Amino acid sequence: MESEGSSRPPPPPDVYVSPADECVVSEGNRRQSLGQSDGAQDKKDAQTHAALPDGTLRGTPTPSSTKLCGYLNKQGGPLRAWKSRWFVFEEKSCLLFYYRMAQDINPLGKVDLSRATFSYPLQGEEGTFHIQTPERTVILKAANRDAQMYWLQQLQLKRTLYREQHAEHKPIPRPDNHKLESTPSAYNCRADFLPIVKTPSGLVGEEAASLPAPGFNSPLNMSIKHPLIELQNTMHSFRNRHSQEIRQSVFHIDDSQTDHQKAPSSKTSTLAVPTPSSSQSAESPANAKSEQDLSTISPIRKSSKEKDTSRLQHEKLSMAEEVKAQKELVLLLHKVLEAAQLEKRTCAQFLAAEGDQERLELLRHGERRSAELRDHLESLQQENDNLRRELNQRDAHIVELQESVQLLMHKNQAKQEVIVKLSEKLAVCGEDQQCANGLRSEALKQLTIENDNLKDDLKAYKTQNQYLNSEIYHLTTLWRKSCEQEQSLIVKCAVLETNNCQMESRYLGILQKLQESKELNPEQREAVKKVVKDAVRADMSTAAKLTSIRDYDEYGFKTAMDYRVEDLKLLAKIQALEIRSQTLLNQEECDGPQLARCTQLLSGRPEGELSSSTELKNLLRTGLPREYRARVWRFMIQTRTKSLKERHPDRYQELCEKSRTSPHLVPRQIQLDLDRTLTSNQYFCPPSSPLIQKLERVLQAFSWQNPTIGYVQGLNRLAAIALLVLQDEEDAFWCLVVIVDYIMPSNYYTKDLVGCQADQRVLKDLMSEKLPRLTAHLEALKVDVSLITVEWFLVLFVENLPTRILLKVWDAFLYEGIKVIFRYALALFKYKEEIILKINDISEMYQYLRIFPYTIADGRKLTGIAFNDMNPLPMKLLQNRRAAHLERLHAEIKELENLRKAYKAEQVQCKNKELDTLASEDEEEV
Repeated sequence: MESEGSSRPPPPPDVYVSPADECVVSEGNRRQSLGQSDGAQDKKDAQTHAALPDGTLRGTPTPSSTKLCGYLNKQGGPLRAWKSRWFVFEEKSCLLFYYRMAQDINPLGKVDLSRATFSYPLQGEEGTFHIQTPERTVILKAANRDAQMYWLQQLQLKRTLYREQHAEHKPIPRPDNHKLESTPSAYNCRADFLPIVKTPSGLVGEEAASLPAPGFNSPLNMSIKHPLIELQNTMHSFRNRHSQEIRQSVFHIDDSQTDHQKAPSSKTSTLAVPTPSSSQSAESPANAKSEQDLSTISPIRKSSKEKDTSRLQHEKLSMAEEVKAQKELVLLLHKVLEAAQLEKRTCAQFLAAEGDQERLELLRHGERRSAELRDHLESLQQENDNLRRELNQRDAHIVELQESVQLLMHKNQAKQEVIVKLSEKLAVCGEDQQCANGLRSEALKQLTIENDNLKDDLKAYKTQNQYLNSEIYHLTTLWRKSCEQEQSLIVKCAVLETNNCQMESRYLGILQKLQESKELNPEQREAVKKVVKDAVRADMSTAAKLTSIRDYDEYGFKTAMDYRVEDLKLLAKIQALEIRSQTLLNQEECDGPQLARCTQLLSGRPEGELSSSTELKNLLRTGLPREYRARVWRFMIQTRTKSLKERHPDRYQELCEKSRTSPHLVPRQIQLDLDRTLTSNQYFCPPSSPLIQKLERVLQAFSWQNPTIGYVQGLNRLAAIALLVLQDEEDAFWCLVVIVDYIMPSNYYTKDLVGCQADQRVLKDLMSEKLPRLTAHLEALKVDVSLITVEWFLVLFVENLPTRILLKVWDAFLYEGIKVIFRYALALFKYKEEIILKINDISEMYQYLRIFPYTIADGRKLTGIAFNDMNPLPMKLLQNRRAAHLERLHAEIKELENLRKAYKAEQVQCKNKELDTLASEDEEEV
């Protein structure tokens, strides 16, 4: 039951309400429900704006609950003429529809404002403004300047509200009318933004809809492009007028009848009180007409009831379809749940299955699942590419706007200079008393007019500049939110790719176990071999399209080893997948916090101001980001070589000059080892690479710097790593000097390698203490680990560990010294201890020990073992044990030297005796 305060009865079902009518109705209801006049409403708005805090933006209009609608002139057609159109903004879709007049049912077109920008020309007609979309530019004209600025501010606010409400990660509710602080444009108080423009009366909303359409009878106002829509709108307006005439013929009472109601008339006899004489008389024509009109009410009511019934039946059918769709959704969810339970049962069956045929079926299911995940990754990549293209377009548009703002500022400055010059001229003319009064008055008048015009232009430029500032601010906010959405999609893609790599790695691991199983019959074994070959031949590049991970890392090393043995190719692919998965996880979980820690510790400090600290030590143990690695390495090298560089500031250049002037004194082994340096690195593979030439100069200079050592194999790899990180050959030279002369023990790179041999014995002692089970197992197999580990210590794990782990080892090694090498050597054996304990063949053991360090995928786990599980490991303990083993080695070497001397003396005596016997035999023959 309707209340007495309702503004107007609802329209009958057969009458369509256009968007323009909705705008009028909503405006009328709002004004009637509030019961306030326009003056009271303006007073309330003024109070609201006066009460705003300093932190809010006063230059942005308050959002209103009424629809934004009104008449505007649109430039279009082949003649580019102005045509009057009724514009209505739709908030749900952020579209601006336009009609020929407010009563039309079908729009002539629409403008998408979600990606549009707004501006207006300063030199154009009054009230003209532009709406620029990626597809086209719409030119509109309001009645005056106030209406123009009102439309621009309202469209700007509607666009911002729509973008914030449709953001996926931050849904923002619609702001209230009385809370201006919640509007997206009210972020900060900007003095350079355009102040609020009041609603122009009679140009928008209900008042504009009630007025007749401008230029309605003009033939130029017709739309030639949409004749069918014009015809439909014309028929609709004709039917509305016809229905209004029918309703007036039944219920309408003309006001003229009430004026003549007192006068007796035959036309108003239906409204007079009947008398007995009149009741007996014959029926007048007016009575007959009233009865005929009343008789037509019942068929109309019946027809309206029938239409209401049909409408309710239609709604009932639509609700039934919706319920049916919901039921189908519930069934689909049940099926998904059943599929998940079936997968769980399948895994349980795989673990408990006794037959190999069932396992093969489960493996095929895993392959299908992996293919589905790849398709999902490709779809996400396409979505990411689309977002990037959209972001590039917006960036280009922002650059254009910034350029236009700069041009306007230059023009404004030029205008101000002109004003200053004209003012000076005006002052000069005022001081000139000799000029004629007529000429002076005319000149002053002309200058005054020009000055006023320039002031008007300056004011207009300031107004336009304020509006453009607000437009740039809103566009920047939208651009930042688009960047956040793109970053969230990149994170999602990385997580999905990580899961895909892990699943594929597990699948290949199961294939490897099946290949090694001895319970399979020949047919099953052949089938497994075929599946393994297909998996090995598969192109891994299809699984990594979303990231920048390639076959080579940022330093040029291969991300996985290239095994030439056929049996190890499957192991290589499993290793590559694990490395890719761990790299993605490290990028998402560790790189960000690690980079933030480095930035906090090192940002804004030159290399000379860095100091050793516990925080720096912990940072180096976890590994440095690439952006700061070269800088910290230079600091650690500079700390150790400061005094030497002060005594010889041009030491490297002097040593290079010696190498050029005396090439015959340079060891020839350097030339032989250049082509064998880091063969898995793409920067050292071509012989003509500039790094090869730099490496040669560094090694030659070091041979002159330390003539006791000169050059030994292994130094080339140390210098190559320094070149890759530091990128400067002089820095690489000093890094090599620090490693050989300052960090490593003496006699480490001599011909007899006494220092390295002593450290191998120290390592065996530590393994027997830290890893007793593993040591006993290796001794039972008579495996000498020093045959493997001696290379680790000589080249500091170069070409033995993956690059990302190798550089972590070097970060800590350059700061703490050789004990880091001991820690990581013990951690490697601890990491793979369980696997090594399962190997019982000596040849297989040596083969595995040669390759297993490069199969380490989790660098964080290895670092944790090295610096946590291997504690305590003080430097003093290492030095004491090295000294004890050096004494034994020197005694053994001395004993060997004595044996060699005794052997040589014995050989000389034997040769003398043979000569004496030969001489005596010759004498007897004579």
